[in-house]
Amino acid sequence: MKQEIVTVGLDLAKSVFQVHAIGSDGAVLIRRKLRRAEVIGFFTDLPSCLVGMEACASAHHWARELIALGHEVRLMPPAYVKPYVKRGKTDAADAEAICEAVTRPTMRFVAVKTVEQQAVLMLHKSRDLMVRQRTMLINALRGHLAEYGIVTGIGAGGVTAMLKALHERQEELPAHARSALHGLAAQLRALTSEIDRLEAQILAWHRADETSRRLATIPGIGPITASAISAAVPDASLFRSGRQFAAWLGLTPRANSSGGKERLGGITKQDDGYLRRLLVVGATAVMRMTRKNADRQPWMAQLLERKPAKIATVALANKTARIAWAVMSRKEVYAAETA
Repeated sequence: MKQEIVTVGLDLAKSVFQVHAIGSDGAVLIRRKLRRAEVIGFFTDLPSCLVGMEACASAHHWARELIALGHEVRLMPPAYVKPYVKRGKTDAADAEAICEAVTRPTMRFVAVKTVEQQAVLMLHKSRDLMVRQRTMLINALRGHLAEYGIVTGIGAGGVTAMLKALHERQEELPAHARSALHGLAAQLRALTSEIDRLEAQILAWHRADETSRRLATIPGIGPITASAISAAVPDASLFRSGRQFAAWLGLTPRANSSGGKERLGGITKQDDGYLRRLLVVGATAVMRMTRKNADRQPWMAQLLERKPAKIATVALANKTARIAWAVMSRKEVYAAETA
């Protein structure tokens, strides 16, 4: 009697995919390569089974496609799959490791994102890229203008003054320098306009999403951070606790303990660096307000008395992440502790 496939490990790629399928007793039933155009047809002919994949580029797309065919799809962080690779680095070995890892009861999985959630995250990533490019243009303009004695203050006001000075004193500049600087200034204005357009779309999505609005009630979390967390974490129940969520964001201390001795270092800075950066920036704003009025955040004020400002800021970001997990899990708005 021919065995039925129960588990499939699929190693994703751009063109050539690798499949490793096993039966209920663990026997290998299929080990083959698939071209991109053959993937859907192959899984259409298979009975419903468990399909494991690494959470890498295009993983959410293929997960949605296979779920539509009736399969159970589980995505796993590549770092958690790597220990199951027995020897060497080949597509066949990777697919076998994925097939083994997906059946482990202690394995952690990544929630499959919807098309809408990925679209919102694309807005965030595009905005983040453009903000970095805008900073590069501003720094370039500052450096070039300083060569001709045109120096302005820092901050948004300084940028406005710099562009104004470029316009007013352009006749003092050589023709080639004037051409180059005006080109940079035009790119800066275009980028600023595009960033404003993306931020308007993010704000509109934030106002329409219930989870994002609840997250925005937490001190240190605004529409940008709230919408990013809501889109990046479609299912908060995948994390057992707020600490596990904070660890996923890389905001927990790195442990190097052995022999009964506990040694904790700096934060791990693993996984989602974009969300971690947004939370730390928000915590910095809260810390600034705490220095002006300690009654707003008594816990933060006491921590600032014992620890340096940067360490206290990261600690607050950790606490904010745990609160965010509780808000998402309980579907409640944030309620500040009473004195």
